[in-house]
Amino acid sequence: MNENVRSSSYRVGLIRTALYALMLGLTVVTAFPLAWMVLSSLKTPAETLRSPPVWFPASPSLAAYVKVNRVIDTPRSFLNSAVIGGVTTAGILVTSLLAGYVFAKHRFTGRNALFSVLIATMFLPPIVTLIPLYRIIESLRLDGNLAGVILPNLANAFGIFLMRQFIAAVPDELVDAARVDGASELHIVFRIVAPLVTPALAVLGLFAFVYHWNSYLWPLTVLEGNYDQYPIVLSLSRLLSYNRSAINTNLVMAGATLAVFPPLMLFILLQRSFVKTVVETGVIG
Repeated sequence: MNENVRSSSYRVGLIRTALYALMLGLTVVTAFPLAWMVLSSLKTPAETLRSPPVWFPASPSLAAYVKVNRVIDTPRSFLNSAVIGGVTTAGILVTSLLAGYVFAKHRFTGRNALFSVLIATMFLPPIVTLIPLYRIIESLRLDGNLAGVILPNLANAFGIFLMRQFIAAVPDELVDAARVDGASELHIVFRIVAPLVTPALAVLGLFAFVYHWNSYLWPLTVLEGNYDQYPIVLSLSRLLSYNRSAINTNLVMAGATLAVFPPLMLFILLQRSFVKTVVETGVIG
């Protein structure tokens, strides 16, 4: 009996060790590009061109970061990115919460058909809607400024779908009791439903902010040539063309490191909500 117990414990320990080793390997593979980017930003231009590669800079330097601020208007670019990411995320959270509540807690003719059409739009490649959206923005005379970048993204099909799934799990009795007490629909949404789905809202906000912070094609289409309105991701492309007679790998890596920092900090702050939402999604499913 004791031998069987020891054998079973040995197998469990072996499996656990293998899983830990697998997770460690996946973590290293996932974090390697980020670590390489940061290390390269601290190297000299000569070190970035060496073969075989130099893994660690001999004399780490912040010179590339200083030069980035001379080549592009970093504070203005960060402000533009913050405006695009912040306003768009706020719009997505509000519209997703309201629409998700309607689809989850209201019964009306054609509800399922309308929701199916909404879900179907998630499968449209963004490139398909690029030209029609630009024509609309151009006709509204919003091309060339941040409003044109933000307006088409204030509602999101995935966000509505996500919020509908979580709000559907809110007990109907709670909503009905609030209606009996005379609460308005907006009061129910923002004072009763929203606090119950806060983790889902946090994750949706994280996804939306990171996506629109890193968005490239749509801002480039709308803001083409208007450098004062460029977000940080578009401004980084100017580092590639700076001083064409030299390779500026460390300069580009320094700019990329600066651009990655805000979304990374946001993820760290919302990590617990992210994990909680993933677990609850599995339970709801």
